[in-house]
Amino acid sequence: MNPQRSPARAARRIVLLAYDGMNLLDLSGPLQVFATTNRLQGEASGPQALPPYQLHVASAHGGSILTNAGLPVATESLAALDMLLDASQEGRAQDEAAIHTLISPGGSVGDSFTLDQALVRWIRRRAPQAQRVCSVCTGAFHLAEAGVLDGLRVTTHWDWADELRRHYPQLQVEADPIFIRQGRIWTSAGVTAGIDLALALVEQDLGHKAAIATARQLVMFIKRPGGQSQFSTPLASQSAGAGRFAELHAWIAANLGEDLRVESLARRVNMSPRSFARLYVAETGRTPARTVELMRLEAARRALEETSLPLKRIASAAGYGEEQNLRRVFQRQLGVSPAQYRERFSAH
Repeated sequence: MNPQRSPARAARRIVLLAYDGMNLLDLSGPLQVFATTNRLQGEASGPQALPPYQLHVASAHGGSILTNAGLPVATESLAALDMLLDASQEGRAQDEAAIHTLISPGGSVGDSFTLDQALVRWIRRRAPQAQRVCSVCTGAFHLAEAGVLDGLRVTTHWDWADELRRHYPQLQVEADPIFIRQGRIWTSAGVTAGIDLALALVEQDLGHKAAIATARQLVMFIKRPGGQSQFSTPLASQSAGAGRFAELHAWIAANLGEDLRVESLARRVNMSPRSFARLYVAETGRTPARTVELMRLEAARRALEETSLPLKRIASAAGYGEEQNLRRVFQRQLGVSPAQYRERFSAH
């Protein structure tokens, strides 16, 4: 039996750090993932089974911290947590850490990130003892200040990537991925990406089925892999042009197998093809054909990541018609075949 999945194994201690001004969802998103996994695993294993996770939310001085949404969150103090960690470490096996996963959530009030130096000092002392160390959004700043991220590929919310790069030039900051894993260090993008990160941690601990069960319980549209981009083509398209073409973009995303030539799209917005094409480029910065191409590519990528459907069906559903067209687009846009992409990013 795999000892990692043994029911006799002690619960994995998850520590989420908190501070005034943090983003509520950066904390509550991952926290809910682990809490939901605990409930589902308990239902599957019976009331006597040990939950897979023991959850702690800690701040420098304990008590209530105020999130940037204005909602207070109750926390335990780092001093109290230290006492618990030191006591629990004495009874653990030599290769087991008192902290299984340390998570540094992000968020700020205003346009600049203010470090909580007490958290930085605690991270610098405790992170080397944790099996996994993770950040969500600007939580990467705390890890970077503590020296945890030196020399690593990391990510954060796209809007903070340049500032993270300026302050910590020793990091290899990438603004695109949802999350990046470098050994035991995981960094993720902002807000909802923390949920994707937590689901990936559950999958590493308990397997794909457990992670998918949790994602379904949370009504996640998809469970996104770390290589997925922070930028959704349909969402970005709906944001473009002050909403002028928002309904058209939503229709395109839902009807990728239809005739999406300029003439057909122009009819849907009651414009001549010439006027539509000119106004569309002026409002969105790209041609209608380019938008359709990006949406079809994203739909095909998601199908390869999230399903085991044959390439022929994926090509048809995404509007490519023939499988060879799908292969041609992937080679041109991504430099890999659909099969190679699935092998790299599929969760199946």
